[in-house]
Amino acid sequence: MTETVLGVIGGSGIYNLELEDARWEKIDSPWGEPSDEVRRGTINGLPVVFLPRHGRGHKITPSDINYRANIDILKRAGVTDLVSVSACGSFRESMPPGTFVIVDQYIDRTFAREKSFFGKGCVAHVSVADPVSPALADVVEQAAKAEQITYHRGGTFLVMEGPQFSTKAESHMYRSWGCDIIGMTSMPEAKLAREAEICYSNIGMVTDFDSWHPEHGAIDITKLLAVMGENVGNAQNLVRRIAQDIPREHQPCPIGSDKALEFAIVTQREDRDPSLVHKLDAIAGRVL
Repeated sequence: MTETVLGVIGGSGIYNLELEDARWEKIDSPWGEPSDEVRRGTINGLPVVFLPRHGRGHKITPSDINYRANIDILKRAGVTDLVSVSACGSFRESMPPGTFVIVDQYIDRTFAREKSFFGKGCVAHVSVADPVSPALADVVEQAAKAEQITYHRGGTFLVMEGPQFSTKAESHMYRSWGCDIIGMTSMPEAKLAREAEICYSNIGMVTDFDSWHPEHGAIDITKLLAVMGENVGNAQNLVRRIAQDIPREHQPCPIGSDKALEFAIVTQREDRDPSLVHKLDAIAGRVL
């Protein structure tokens, strides 16, 4: 069995994580510059690797994040299970600000981002029908219960390009599609984690009702930031509990997240671009 290494990607407001024996470490990636160095340490003896998605100081916009480099360095750091934390708006009265939504599905409306490690010279088709590992989501849910955090299990996350928030017309349209929450950063992150064979779970921390709600109207950034501040403390507690409860040996994923590349690469070995194969050493080394 493989030792569990818990990865954590911190979203808006979460730029650090309290760890034992903590140190910042630079990891180079052939995919370019990641958002920041990773912070390595332990929680209750479990190896933990933390990455601030927007960089310390929130210097990187959702569209400018190098999602490929971020996932690549987490893979190089040995991460087996990745918990992603994202601020989001809500389309549901039943998911008010302060709720943590344990996401299980996505609609990807982004258009200005690199969405795959594969391409010309090495083609692969990875299923993302189930982008979230249910076993890891179970650990997240149990941790939320233990920490008495208001949460909702299951939800469809609409990921928009940003950086602007939605128009009212867009907000109503996304609600009509059956979406539950909206944000700007969990795609293509979830797709890339799947390609990297990392078990992935996403927690959407609700800060507002987007712009559809008749009593709330346009997003008030000051109120949003206030709720975000409250969510950060809960997120820190949640991650500590996840690290305490997750099995110390990585368990096989019930939907095959950790074997997603098994039959995905369709380019014949002799026809693969050596330069791209070299860049894929961490992501796809197991099957290449």
